Amino acid sequence: MTSLDTATSLGTVRIPLADGGTEEVALREPRAWAEHPRPFRTRVAFAAAHVVADPRGENVPGAPAVVDWESTLGFRRHLFRHGFGVAEAMDTAQRNMGLDWPAVQELVSRSAVQARDHGARIAAGAGTDHVGPLATVAEVRGAYAEQVAFVEDTGAQVILMASRQLAAVAVSPDDYLGVYADLLRQVREPVVLHWLGEAFDPQLRGYWGSTDTAAATATFLDLVRAHADKVDGVKVSLLSAEHEVGLRAALPEGVRLYTGDDFHYPELIRGDGEHHSDALLGAFAAVTPAASAALAALDEGDLATYDAEMAPTLPLSRHVFEAPTWHYKTGIAFLSWLSGHQPGFTMVGGMQSSRSVVHLGRLFALANEARLLPDPQLAARRLELWLAGAGVAS
Repeated sequence: MTSLDTATSLGTVRIPLADGGTEEVALREPRAWAEHPRPFRTRVAFAAAHVVADPRGENVPGAPAVVDWESTLGFRRHLFRHGFGVAEAMDTAQRNMGLDWPAVQELVSRSAVQARDHGARIAAGAGTDHVGPLATVAEVRGAYAEQVAFVEDTGAQVILMASRQLAAVAVSPDDYLGVYADLLRQVREPVVLHWLGEAFDPQLRGYWGSTDTAAATATFLDLVRAHADKVDGVKVSLLSAEHEVGLRAALPEGVRLYTGDDFHYPELIRGDGEHHSDALLGAFAAVTPAASAALAALDEGDLATYDAEMAPTLPLSRHVFEAPTWHYKTGIAFLSWLSGHQPGFTMVGGMQSSRSVVHLGRLFALANEARLLPDPQLAARRLELWLAGAGVAS
């Protein structure tokens, strides 16, 4: 289906452009990426993984999620083979965006068992999304406690996710401090605190009691400093490298900063010689083998190779997470399908429609340029079939 070209024996494929034209992309030779089944020594690295929808399920907007468990768990084994822990049931997995609580429970339970079997690290989100609208801060606290208890019982580390319900009912920073302080006093093991910015979820605007980032950060730091023994790290997704650098320098000793900045992660993980960020990134589900090669080089102190391996991943990640950022998970699922990790391109809640054909065509080109397509010809065939179904001639 791809046309042969003298520039490459693999062929070419045409991707659609917004002006009605097309661009011819020469398929690049796949790279034999080395596996890295053990965790990295110098950085803790979690990949936030997506869920694969069952293509025969009624995964339409508003319907309960029907998950392809074989493909979903297979993708997590792919991450384990490259040295990553899994951040489970986060926004990458469509938490609050189609993945309902019964599916979350099954996902975390299955993933925790698999992580133990592979000697891999797993952390999972605990929030308040299993109940409807809540009227009081006390009700939010109770909802959080239920999910925390469930995650702890599976053996996964707790990630305290930002709560839409708390953002809706809190009237001051003290409301946030009260809820989180109670939870941190109750948890069995240190947790990851997750600050997700409104770029990822507009309903979280004003989290920590202020729309002013400096004021919100002061409240956040007050919480972390008061409960540092119960905080393994903080995961911040505000897409501001400058803010992250300042925040990580202000954290108590021993509290990690897990970068959630999908636009600047290479420099933040590399560090400035005094501080560095660890990682909890949706981007690592898209650029897994390249990020693994970079982190393995960093373990050896080889900064030149680290930079060289990370560099091609950044244009791809920035495209996946371009505005509106909360639709990034569509690109993650599309790349998974192109790469042969799942049988079809469908998502729970029908979210496969959340990105345009032009956006996803460019995604293919960037993944091809970074040599992240394990079988470029398979990926090209799938792209062409999908474009034809969308009514775009390649």
